[in-house]
Amino acid sequence: MAIEAVKLTISLPRNLITVTDEIAHEKKVSRSRVISLCLQELAERRLRQKMEEGYKVMAKENLKFARQAFDLAPEILSGRE
Repeated sequence: MAIEAVKLTISLPRNLITVTDEIAHEKKVSRSRVISLCLQELAERRLRQKMEEGYKVMAKENLKFARQAFDLAPEILSGRE
């Protein structure tokens, strides 16, 4: 499945263009590809951070639930006898 490329005109500080050109030369890709790869990496890092935050919230909720269940366990288990 091909992803549609859209032309975009941007302005960058000269030092970033220099770095982009160096990376493009090292990797033998275009400037556009370097910028695309950097944005993809940033997007993945952002998603990972959001997922980590979500997991931390869920961990707190799971711990809260486990504590409540632990407190209720003797009452529930005593009814089994």
